[in-house]
Amino acid sequence: MRERVIDSARALGLQVEVRRLQESTATVEEAALAVGCPQSEIAKSLVFIADGDPVVCIASGSHRVDVERLADVLDVAEVRCATPDEVRAATGFSAGGVPPFGHGLPVVLDEVLLEHDLVWAAGGDGHSLFQIQPGRLGECTQAIIASVST
Repeated sequence: MRERVIDSARALGLQVEVRRLQESTATVEEAALAVGCPQSEIAKSLVFIADGDPVVCIASGSHRVDVERLADVLDVAEVRCATPDEVRAATGFSAGGVPPFGHGLPVVLDEVLLEHDLVWAAGGDGHSLFQIQPGRLGECTQAIIASVST
């Protein structure tokens, strides 16, 4: 899976170093501990179902995504969290390892991430992470940048 993330990054014009760690990085808490950063610097990629279609929302690990705000940004009637099976079907990755790109889904990036110079994102599995500038991440994924967290 890491190779898929690296190849996807290259296709977007990015050079990322995906670090494989012994420790689990599947949750925000585990990822922050593994790399020694605040939870706010973990860029979690969450899959939601918006009016029946999957979308990825990249948010800070220290914030919760407000589904009503996300629905407003996407101009849809209903947004809900995807189930683990829906996450894998939509992205090809398991929950806890979904990278911010390489899945071909629309992306919404919570603007609070732009407060950081660098953030850590999942590298395709629950033991891999890479660092990236959040502004660059938004550009390369053609993300909608909006305030969607509480």
